[in-house]
Parts: sequence; C-alpha cells; structure tokens
Amino acid sequence: MSKGKFYMTTAIAYASGKPHIGNTYEAVLADSIARFKRKDGYDVFMQTGTDEHGQKVELKAAEAGVTPQEYVDNAAGEIKRIWDLMGTSYDKFIRTTDPDHKKQVQKIFKRLYDQGDIYKGAYEGMYCTPCESFWTESQLKDGKCPDCGRECKPAREEAYFFKMSKYAQRLIDHINSHPEFIQPVSRKNEMMNNFLLPGLQDLCVSRTSFKWGVPVDFDDKHVVYVWLDALTNYITGIGYDADGNSSEQYKKLWPADLHLIGKDIIRFHTIYWPIFLMALGEPLPKQVFGHPWLLQGDGKMSKSKGNVLYADDLVDFFGVDAVRYFVLHEMPFDNDGVISWELLVERLNSDLANTLGNLVNRTISMSNKYFGGVVADKGAAEAVDEDLKAVAVDTYNRVEAKMETLRVADAITEIFVLFKRCNKYIDETEPWVLAKDPAKADRLSTVLYNLVEGILIGASLLEPYLPGTAEKIAKQLHTTLRSFDDCQKFGLYPSGNKVTEKPEILFARLDVKEVVEKADAMFAARKAETQADGAADEKKEEPVIELEKKPEITFEEFGKMQFAVGEIIKCEEVPKSRKLLCSQVKIGSEVKQIVSGIKQYYSAEEMVGKKVMVLVNLKPAKLAGVLSEGMLLCAEDAEGNLALMTPEKDMPAGAEIC
Repeated sequence: MSKGKFYMTTAIAYASGKPHIGNTYEAVLADSIARFKRKDGYDVFMQTGTDEHGQKVELKAAEAGVTPQEYVDNAAGEIKRIWDLMGTSYDKFIRTTDPDHKKQVQKIFKRLYDQGDIYKGAYEGMYCTPCESFWTESQLKDGKCPDCGRECKPAREEAYFFKMSKYAQRLIDHINSHPEFIQPVSRKNEMMNNFLLPGLQDLCVSRTSFKWGVPVDFDDKHVVYVWLDALTNYITGIGYDADGNSSEQYKKLWPADLHLIGKDIIRFHTIYWPIFLMALGEPLPKQVFGHPWLLQGDGKMSKSKGNVLYADDLVDFFGVDAVRYFVLHEMPFDNDGVISWELLVERLNSDLANTLGNLVNRTISMSNKYFGGVVADKGAAEAVDEDLKAVAVDTYNRVEAKMETLRVADAITEIFVLFKRCNKYIDETEPWVLAKDPAKADRLSTVLYNLVEGILIGASLLEPYLPGTAEKIAKQLHTTLRSFDDCQKFGLYPSGNKVTEKPEILFARLDVKEVVEKADAMFAARKAETQADGAADEKKEEPVIELEKKPEITFEEFGKMQFAVGEIIKCEEVPKSRKLLCSQVKIGSEVKQIVSGIKQYYSAEEMVGKKVMVLVNLKPAKLAGVLSEGMLLCAEDAEGNLALMTPEKDMPAGAEIC
C-alpha cells in the first residue's frame, strides 16, 4: 500500500557548459532520496532538467559561432548524459526551451501583469557594468560601486517589476508557522535576517539588453528574466496551466514535497518562488533544502588550470558506485564537503574494499570452502548471535530516521554499522576454528547463514545509495534484494540456498600514489590543450577597446601610489554580498585584507595561491561592512569581464612594481 505521493525536484542546471562533480553531487543526492522513498512505499515523481535562457548563453553561443538553441541543445545533452551515467532515476527531464514550458511562462507573466503584481518601470540610477547592478546615489561608496569599488555611470533600462513587498509579510508568517519549510535551520535564519525582515525591494522580471529568453508576448522588446522563467519549471513540468486548466498530474503532485537545491540559490527558492506562488494562488512547497557545496581539496578547481573534477573522469578511475558513495557519504549536513584524489582512494580502500567488499568475499569464500556454497541454518544458535540479529533488524529504523531529516550521509553510516558488526561477528565466532572440529559443523553452518542474512539485509538497505553494488551482492548470494519491510526480519534467506562459486571483487584496493600520478597526467594533458586553444585564440584579431580618458596626473602624484606583488593566502566570500571576495594578501612580512568585486569571475578557492598586483597604500575603506586595505589590479574588457593582473615571471610577495 502506497504511503502517498512524493514530488521532489532538483534545481535545473544552467546549460552553459559541462557540469563538474559539485554540480553532479546534487543529482546523485536527489536520486538517493528518490530511490529510498520509492522503496519505502511512496509514489515518487522526481524532476530535474536544464535552465537554458539568459545573456550568458547568448554570449557563449556567439563565441562558439552557433545559435543559442544549438548551444543549449548540446549543453543539455551533456548534462543529461552525466546524470544518466551516475544512475539518476528521474521521472522527467525538463528544459526551459520546451515549447509547453515557454507557453506557460508567457501566460503566467501576463496573468501576474493583469492582476497588478507586475508593472512596467525602469531601472534608473548609477550602473556598474562589471557587476551588472544599478545603485542609487546614496548607495554608492565614495561615488563608486559599493561591491567592486569601480566607476558607475548614469543609466536607464526599461523593465517590468514584480511587487515583492505586497506578499512579504505573508511569507514571513508562513516561514514562522512552518519551521520545516526551509532546511537546514541556518538557511532559514539567513533568509529572515538578511532579506525578509529588512524589507524586500521590487524584483526585475524582464530584460531588454538581450534576446535569448521567453518573449513577453504583449511587449516583445522584453524577455522574461531568469527567475520567473526558471523557477516555474517546477509546476509547468507537471502540467500547471495559468488559465486554470491544470492536468490531473499537477493536481496529484503539487505542492512539491521537496525542492533540493544548492545553498547559493536558497534566496530565490525561499523568497521569490513562494511569493510567485502566492500571487498565482497556489500552495507553497512543503520543504526547500539548501545543501552545502562539494569543494575540491586544494581549493583551486579551475578550467584554466585544467584540473576541474568531472563525474565521468572519476567514474573512469573508481566506478559509478564508488563515486556515488563518496559524494553522498562525505558531505556534511550543513557544512561544505571536500573532495580530493587522496580522500577518494582512502574511502574506497577502507570502507568499500575492506569493510564491505572483503566481508562479502570472505563470507562467500568460506561458504564454498566448508559447504560447497550451500548456506543452511542448522539452528545451532549461541548468545553471540543475538546482538548481530538485533543490529540487523533495527538498521532500517535507524536509516529511516536519518532519511526523514535528509541526513543521507548518516543513513549510509548506519548501514555500514551493520557491515562492521558482521565483520566483528566473524572475529567473535572464528569460523576457521569451528571448521577444524567436525562436531561443530552445524554451528559453523549457522554462523555463515547469519552472515549471509546480515549482508543481504545491509545490501537491500544500501540499494538507494549504491544500486549497482547492492544488485551485485544479491546476485552473488543467488537471491534478490529485499523490501524494507523484510529488512526488519531475520532469517528469510532460504536455508539450503547456494551462493556463487567464484565471488566477484566488488571494489579493488587502489594505490594512492598511482592514482594521483595518473590524475596529474590527465590534468597536464587537459591544461596543455587549454593553453593550445588559448594560443590559437590569441592569433585572432582582438577587438579594439576605447579607453575612457581621465585627467592627467603629475609624476609626483603618480609617485604617491605604491604597487607591489602580493600572494593571496586566504580568500572568503563576503556575507550578504553577491559580488565581493575578501582576500588575505601577503606583501613581504605584512598581511593586508583586501575586498574585491570579482566573485563572478573567480571563486574564493581559486584565488588562494595566486600572485597578484596590489595597490598597497590605498586608504582603507569599508565595502559591505568589511574593511579593505588595498586594491587588487585587474584588466577589464569591453563586456566588463575582469582578469587579475599577475606578474609574468614568479616574483616574491612584496616585490615592488615600478
């Protein structure tokens, strides 16, 4: 009997390129939850997909010499390939270029406009091109952008806006009365304190500066801006109709039981999206879970360095289930996780090859050695058996309790508690000693039966997380995986059944040095390819940039400025800012804290270790409430893209630039 429907979604991946392992983690996490819920008796519908509109796609397509549609067709295909490679059991893969989605976005926009929630206005004020942000005069810091510190120019862009403040109090009341709505709790506190309680500004929901988007059908100069387009996929994908003719599937599935998203887009899913739904008169999703990030161990994942970790690379090294195990088990509930080649090998060797793989292999090998593969319960029980049985039949309850709060890593740990208990049982019962005494043959047979039974219960519970491995174990035991109900009973393995004659090695132990050397060679080849592409690009005629002239200065005035080489030893994102990074920069024996508006061009992890050019004696100032004691020098192209200025040759931190 079904426990009811369970509709869950991932965030839709932005179709601007190949997803790295951090992006892929979300799809695997969602899949493990969906598989668990299905096996636990729920009628699950899982939706994932791709977000395919926007200025970034338009520009990338132009650079590639293809149409935006051709570009996103290729990108979406690559994302779907990675999701499928990792065994993601989605029920629908939606694309925001799907005709039925686009049609509903237009209808939703028109409906919200007709009922007065959307109005036509304009962005007007001081515009920062690199940050793509408008500011009022009062928001500027010393007449410059408060995020990046650069010049702002008067600008105006016609746009449609959504009246966010109209629904703000209603949303605050909902969050306060539904403590489960935003999880983990830290994300809820951030949304309330940083955004809702200070007051919401009206939200821009259309743009005229690019064309690759869903056209506003009654004003075709405008395209619907990203969040009203992208977020509505959660309802359009299951048959929502803005005219009131929604499908039976929509009526069955909505509201969503779970939106699983990255912590970086929690604001859009817990503020914008609920308010859109309120305006449409639709129920809010039951829970939005903002999972942490999976970061590379050395903190320097970068395409330019050729060292980005992709799921298919990792699968080539370790196999699908080993990668699934790592990203699911090594991610904390509320803090960022770390991935590295060394950690991957360590976990594979210790947990998968030793704790699990060796347990299965030893048990099957002993069954073949002592009884020709026949596993029979002879009823020769002893007191030591009872604890193994108790742990085995209670494992589902412990796993289910963890999954109820989406603590997937902890749920997997509970399953491995059972496997470790089985290994301890081998040490306690010493089958090799029992085998020396013919009078203890029944006891030996019972011990091996108990081991097979414990392993099968564990494998059946492991299925949502490592489905391929669970199936392999069941196949070697010549049986099928169990339902969760049967996992709570001990002794269901058919007495007298025969296991496989030659056990398959589930996970082979790896040498960490060999793996790292192989990975380094792969990255070196990738970096060389990137550099070759870059050299080819350099041969192309570069666009001419007209430099905006500033007033002349004297040599004496120039001499007041001090420039030096600095080494970034630490870098963090600035809280409450979408644009700022805060770097600790070593300059000689001194460390200066410098805030820069370059977050959209560099990750905090990527900054660490860089040698950069620094204006050392800039008067300290606060940006977004954080003290900045200098300025990192950057180059800026015609589109406002930034690149840090770095010395051509390796120079020590503190070397003066003259």
